[in-house]
Parts: sequence; C-alpha cells; structure tokens
Amino acid sequence: MAGLISNSDKMLTWMDLAAAMPNPAIILDPASVILNYNEAALSLFDRLRQGAPLEHVNRDPELIAAVSSAFEKGAKQTARLVPRGGMGQRLIATVTPLGGDKQHQPLAALITIHDESEQHRLLEMRADFIANASHELRTPLASVRGFIETLQGPARNDEAARERFLAIMADQAERMTRLIDDLLLLSRVEEKANLKPTGRVDLNDLIEDVIRSLAPFAEERHISIDVESASGELVAMGDRDELFQVFHNLVENAVKYGRVGGTVKISLKKKSSVRAESVGARAFIAISDDGPGIAPEHLPRLTERFYRVSTEHSRRVGGTGLGLAIVKHVLNRHEGELSVQSVVDKGTTFDVVLPAYK
Repeated sequence: MAGLISNSDKMLTWMDLAAAMPNPAIILDPASVILNYNEAALSLFDRLRQGAPLEHVNRDPELIAAVSSAFEKGAKQTARLVPRGGMGQRLIATVTPLGGDKQHQPLAALITIHDESEQHRLLEMRADFIANASHELRTPLASVRGFIETLQGPARNDEAARERFLAIMADQAERMTRLIDDLLLLSRVEEKANLKPTGRVDLNDLIEDVIRSLAPFAEERHISIDVESASGELVAMGDRDELFQVFHNLVENAVKYGRVGGTVKISLKKKSSVRAESVGARAFIAISDDGPGIAPEHLPRLTERFYRVSTEHSRRVGGTGLGLAIVKHVLNRHEGELSVQSVVDKGTTFDVVLPAYK
C-alpha cells in the first residue's frame, strides 16, 4: 500500500499523490484510516494525522456517508461540508475511489475539497443586484403607468392635470435614464477590472472640467466650490473619462448632500516617497462639504450598490445609489484608494489616492 507506481529508480507514494493536488486532499484506506494528506488539507483540518480514523478528524455525517458509499459502490461521491467557525464558508468534498473494480473493493479513496464560498457569494451578489435594479426601475415605471392611465381616463380633458402629470412623468423617465446609464457604466468598468490603464491625466485640469460641468447645479443650491490646486503639475496614471466620472460623482455628491449656501472644498497634493525608490509618487485629492455628515454605522457600506444613507433624500436629489460603487470600481482598476471621514452636523470628506508620475 505504500507505493502507487514504480520503476527501477523510483516509487511514487500516497504522499506524492496528495502533495500534487492543488486543493486540500486526504487519502484513506478502506477502513477510513488516513494514509496521507497535503498541507492545504492540514490548514483546513488541524487535527489531521496519519493513521487516525477520519471520524477523529471530521465527524460531518454527510462526509462520512460519502466515504462509505464510495468504497461500497466503487463510484465517486460528493458531500457538503460546514466547517466550524467557517463564517458561512461553503466547501464541497469529492470522494473518489482508487483502484479496485467490480469484483474488488477500491484500494483507497481520495478526498478533494473545493471552496465554493466565493462563487456562492458572487451568485448572491448577482441575485441581490438584479432584485435591487428591478425594484429601482419598477417604482418609476409604476408611477408612469399610473399617470398614463389617468390621462387616458379621468384626466383626459383636464389640461391643468395633464401638464402636472406630464412633468412628473418626465422626471420619472429621467430617473430611469440615470439609473440605466449608471448600470451600463458600472458594467463597462467591471469588464475592464483587470486591465491596468496606462494614460496620463492632468488632475488639476480634470478637476477644473468637473467644476465647470457642475457649476449650474452648485449655483442652484447656492454652494461655492473652492479649489486648492497642486503646486506644479499633478499627473496621474489612468483613463481620463473614468477618472472624470470618479470626481464628478464625488463633487456632485458633496453639492447634493452639503449644506445649502455652504462650501465644497477640493484640495490636490502630490507626495513622493523619500524612503523607498520602489514606492512611486502619489496624488492626493480631498473633497469636503459642510453638510449634515454621515453617521458612523453607514460609513462601511457607502460603496455598496444601491446603498443609501437616506433613500428618500437620495431619490429627491436624483441619486441612483450607484455613484460610489462606480467610484470604488474605477479606483480599484487604477490601483487607487478611497476613504471617508465624516462628523455628524460638521460635514464629510472623501479622500482619493492615485498613482502619479514623478
């Protein structure tokens, strides 16, 4: 039982087989005694020992039943494992009989374990995303349909009601357009998540363009935007259109949720590492408002899709709940960082850090 394949020079052992497996692997004899295992399995089951019965290592009834069935039937079996303290971890064990045939019991069984936690998490995220997107679209669609039915019926000849309802319908259509645009933008950014951008973006110039585009909105809310530009050139590595979207979202949020008649401050700086040549220059951009601030319990979830601190206020000012999710994904692609500090009744500051050219 020690060797698997041999020639005049070398004999392959169960240890060789287990060590070659990329996933956690355990080899059992027909009595369910452990013949060998690899380091990945030991990191998963700290009680693993050669010569120990499987039941002393893991008592999961589904796994034990799968092992028994694999030896009895000579066929591959699977089992779901729930590790202790696994924090929702989902493991799938595959038990494969080794050797043997229809007349003879297998010589051993190989247990390989695959962690499906990430796939399950992504499936849950996708399901939540579809549900949230559907809900966000259903509400304005229901509103538009209701007004259409009213205009076709009771308000058919009511000119004042018609004008009022058409204005509301236009607002709802605009809301759906913004949501679809943000969904498409988020999808495009995610498609390019593993492609590092290589362009050069003048951040001083970019911020000026962002402010020009938001000037009418800021004037509506009587908010002034003060900019402290970087001294000298500040150039980041990146995609200009995507970075424009990042800072447009952040500055627009500062104007939307800041104090009416208040001030939004933007500062840009560059810092180079004096301790290590391998650490490149970094661009630091801070965007601050003097609005009501954000309670601490909301801060960790701000970049989640469709997460809103105040759903009613966000929809009233035209928010889709996707702006900060887009910011996070763009910055991840650019190897950038986003952080937020906020004090209730004092204001909020978003800090962005990006790789910069020296």
